[in-house]
Amino acid sequence: MQSQDAGPPSPTPSAAGPVVDVGRAEAALVEHYPRLVRLAYLVLPSGRGRSRRVLTAHALVQRALPRDRTPAPPVPVQRAGRPGDPGYALVRLRVLRTALGRGGRLPSPLPRVWGLKLFPRSGGADELALDQRLSELSGPARAAHALRALERLPDGEVREVLAAAGVTGVDAALEEADGIPDPYRLLDSPGFDPCVLQARPTDLPRRRRRLQAASVGGAALAVCGTLLVLPGGGWGPDGAGSPPYARDPAARAALDPGRLTRVPPTAWRTSARTDFSVWPARGDRTDDRALLRRALAVWARPGRDVQVSATPGTPSGGPAGPPRLLYAGTVGAARVVVLYDGLRIARYAEPGDGARGAALDFARVDGADRAGSGAVVLSRTGGTVRYLLAPWVRGAGERDLRRPDSGTTDLGLVDGVTPPLAGPAPEPGPCTSWHVLELTDGTGTRLVTDLGELVPARLTTGRPGEAREASGAKALRTWAPYACSLRAMRSAGVRSVNAWAFAEQPLPGTRDEAVWVCTRAETWRGGGARVLAQFHAPGTRSGAVAAEAESVPACGEREPRVLAGVLWKSGAGEWYLLAAGGPGTTSVRATGGVEGSARGRLLAVRAGAGARADLEGSLEDGRSIGGLR
Repeated sequence: MQSQDAGPPSPTPSAAGPVVDVGRAEAALVEHYPRLVRLAYLVLPSGRGRSRRVLTAHALVQRALPRDRTPAPPVPVQRAGRPGDPGYALVRLRVLRTALGRGGRLPSPLPRVWGLKLFPRSGGADELALDQRLSELSGPARAAHALRALERLPDGEVREVLAAAGVTGVDAALEEADGIPDPYRLLDSPGFDPCVLQARPTDLPRRRRRLQAASVGGAALAVCGTLLVLPGGGWGPDGAGSPPYARDPAARAALDPGRLTRVPPTAWRTSARTDFSVWPARGDRTDDRALLRRALAVWARPGRDVQVSATPGTPSGGPAGPPRLLYAGTVGAARVVVLYDGLRIARYAEPGDGARGAALDFARVDGADRAGSGAVVLSRTGGTVRYLLAPWVRGAGERDLRRPDSGTTDLGLVDGVTPPLAGPAPEPGPCTSWHVLELTDGTGTRLVTDLGELVPARLTTGRPGEAREASGAKALRTWAPYACSLRAMRSAGVRSVNAWAFAEQPLPGTRDEAVWVCTRAETWRGGGARVLAQFHAPGTRSGAVAAEAESVPACGEREPRVLAGVLWKSGAGEWYLLAAGGPGTTSVRATGGVEGSARGRLLAVRAGAGARADLEGSLEDGRSIGGLR
């Protein structure tokens, strides 16, 4: 790394604007830690290998907090729905400055990993080519590319950030970064995510030789360590928690029920943010320090009697600092505590009769907005669900998504808690109903559904990028035939599910039309979206899944395209291959077991029973699209 790429350490207070305290910067770091580590990983050079680069990226971010109140940088904070506070801008600037100045040198003895090499998941050919191309750029050029692609900043704001980070040749860096094609498509892939890692062993024979040479010294250290920790200081269990792992002041603060953050009941009315961070503490046990201490201890170090679950992509480690208390109370036969640390919702539950055992559940909720933070599941018992609702919810009701004309049953709330509601249809078994929760606040009415996790998923309808709440009469009729397909979305960390009616197709030999709908489940972690293409013929109550896929852009805002086909049997006993593409499809062709083509976005061709075919469509812009399978 050239020394001239890095400039002076920080701006002077007179040029910096508002002062950011350590607490605000810490909150920004915790909330956006994965994004900051990805940014550091992309800016660092790759010369020392991916494992060293991963550890260096984590070390840079973990050491990015200022030591005291620090002037906020005079640079744009963010755009387009990304983090938007001075604390985040300060931490991001410190990460960039250190990454550009340090290069591949590890700035801290921690984190360290012995015996393993850690590196991101392997990407495809495009990811490997992009990684190679980035390695050929200078550090400032890599930083410019990352700010464009990850932070979605225009070039004018990229210049300000790079200048504040000490880069002297800003224009040259931008010009060099212009050589990277398609900057927005690949950097969100797992191949560039240093928080989702694979592990491989280091040189095993060399480790064996070193272990033999160090055995005597290790035995002596073990004896000394035992003597140091034995004298009484209370390293015993806390409720269902196993023995403490550290006596660090920050860890102690996170375990202290007196340090829990409690938000005033009306804070949400004047806050710039409307999410879990402004939920007040509710429940009849918010002052039960013993219960709160047990919940925090189990979160930090769950013992053998604790059942721990987490949605995909959700870390289950202890909180970085004192979390927010959202609820502590008695729910049925259990005592329940709900906490929030800026990234996750954690729910602790223990038997109300004092029996052994506890449950600890985690759900990732980073980036939650008003619509995504309207409810949390408090308990599930006997096929029913109870929710804790956001303070801004004015009314709540229960309705059957399979019966759009059945109306809503109003729910009486007690301190924001609903009575037990019928849960969605269990598996296995018939799906005769699908009960959802209807929430009304000052911005409108929306539907959410329990998919087996702490935070219910929001239901929407409409073309990707133009989706709206699924609470209107037309939206309810759109969802009714496909409600039971939500079974396929369970326990996947789903944030929202959209139903898009992308085509209507005349049925051969009839005057009827079938409807094609694409349901797409977006996740809190960003990846792993689930897509179902469904076909609903008149006279049938439920749609049939014609194709499904995972981690594909189809039917999403980035790629509002889809093509799917199904074998359909007419009343006369004849089989047809029916296929449909979304708007923008100009032709459809079938090959393989069925041959046929058609102009436009609909295809109907006779086929044999059980025939299989490959579908390909052409788009208005000249690109091709393959059929979902």
